[in-house]
Parts: sequence; structure tokens; C-alpha cells
Amino acid sequence: MYIIGENIHIISPKVKEAIAARDGAFFVDLARKQVQNGAKALDLNVGPQKKAGTEVVPWLVEVVQEAVGQDFTLSLDTTNLEAIKAGLKKIPRGKAIINSTSAEAERLEAVPPVAVEYGTKIIGLTMAKEGIPVSAEARVSLALEKLVPRCEEVGLPLDHLIVDPLVLTVKGCQEFVPQCVEAVRILKQSGLPLLTNAGLSNVSNQVPPELRPLINRTYMVMLMAVGLDMAIADPLDQNLKEFIRIVEDRDESSAVGKLVLTLHDRTAAGEEVTPDDVDMKDPEQTAIWKTIQILLNKVIYADAYLNV
Repeated sequence: MYIIGENIHIISPKVKEAIAARDGAFFVDLARKQVQNGAKALDLNVGPQKKAGTEVVPWLVEVVQEAVGQDFTLSLDTTNLEAIKAGLKKIPRGKAIINSTSAEAERLEAVPPVAVEYGTKIIGLTMAKEGIPVSAEARVSLALEKLVPRCEEVGLPLDHLIVDPLVLTVKGCQEFVPQCVEAVRILKQSGLPLLTNAGLSNVSNQVPPELRPLINRTYMVMLMAVGLDMAIADPLDQNLKEFIRIVEDRDESSAVGKLVLTLHDRTAAGEEVTPDDVDMKDPEQTAIWKTIQILLNKVIYADAYLNV
């Protein structure tokens, strides 16, 4: 699994403070830790940065390159397109991702030509002016009828388009959660050379901190099962990495590993895990089972769902 490290994110108070103070040492350390833990690219999420973006983004790019080298792939994550352009001037061709464009007319008009100009990949969101569709089919339609034609129009190779069907939180948007998995499945079956991406941690937004890692890593297995190519995720989460390893190595040497692979294989086949697949006397397996049920929208999510 190609992990784009998520930890340089403006939502973190420490990151926000370090940007404001231009604390380069903070970002050097954080970038190195993510790469040492297996990140294949780094997302630099600086927020809108409407006023200072054209100065902040290239500064941050240079600081991170000091830590990981100029040839390491960086994802520039801001709605400020001029700031993205300023950052791209510091990055070698082929080593950047623009995060992101949507299927809204204004963004589609402006962003893909920049990707062509600078030789970057681009993350395309299945979101229109009306918002994010619930169903997998509607999200795929936005990708195939809006994002793909625009990329072809401006000459962006389709293997440079990374479609993101948008992970939404199980707390409040539960009906969207299984539909994102199915959208990835349909996209990978389309026959087009599109890549797919998911902002993994979004699935557990607003969930109590102690519950988030289990929800994230269980959902990752489901997304991997349908062919997800990359995820913006936390490479410092060792348990997440262990679930990824179990899937990639097909390691069923433990009871939990067997359940993880069962979840993967059943999801890949369009089937579901059943109670017969789970040792309910094992608290870890039971927790995974209950998490699967909320992610499939079979059981209504509540903060106390593991205790029910």
C-alpha cells in the first residue's frame, strides 16, 4: 500500500503553530519520522492560506526537502492554486501531487492545466457543486463524466489522475462509508488506468480518540480488498501498518490475522464476514467484528458501540 503521510496537517495545533513561527526544525523532524516509518509521499496540508500561501508553501517544500531529499514525492494540499504553483516551482517534474480538484466547474477549469504544466499527478474528488453524492454509482459518474473528460481535454494522462471517492466519517455520515468502498471497486473495474486514493482518517473524524485507530485500520483492509492504490494516512500508526502487512503478506499465523484476511477476501468477493468467522470469546476479534458492522452501516454508530 502506497501511504501518503498525513501528519503535516494544519488541523494539528502543533503544525499550525510551527507554520506561523516558521519553525523549520519541527517539520524536518516530522517529515523524517514519517518517511522512516514507510511513507512513500508526504501530504503538506497548510489550509487555505489565502494571504501568505505563496510564501508558506514554497518555504515548507524547501524545509521538507531538506529532510527527505528533492526527489521525494510531495502532495501540495491547499485550495490556494497560486500557492500550489509557487510550491511546484521547487519540486522536480514527476515528484508532485496536486491535492486536489473537484468536479465543480471552476476547479475543473483551473486546476488540471496546472498539473499538465508542471508534470504532476492530481487528486480528483468526486464532489460537485451540489455536494458529495451518497451512492457509489453517482460518485463514479462524477469521476468518469467530469474528471476524466477534463483531464483528456487538457492532455493530462489518465494514469496521472488519482480519483478520491471521499471517505466521510462514520459518526454522522455513516451511510456514505460503505459506498466509498464500492466506488473504489467500480473505479478499479472501469478498465481505465486511473489511480484511487482515500483520506483514511476521515472515516473516524469526531470519534473518541481511543476508538479511531481500530476504525481506521479495519476500514483500510476493506479498501485494500477492492483495489485502493494509495491512502493519505498516518505512517506512525504501527497497528495500521500491521494490518496492511497481514494483508500484503497473507499472514494467517494468528487468529486476528485470519479474521483480517477473511474480511479482506470477503470484501473483495462482494460478501460479508459472518459471526461464524469470529471467535466472540476473543475481545480483539469481537472489537473488529463490531467495527465491521458500523462500517457496513449494519449497526448504527455510537461512541459506546464496542460496549453494546
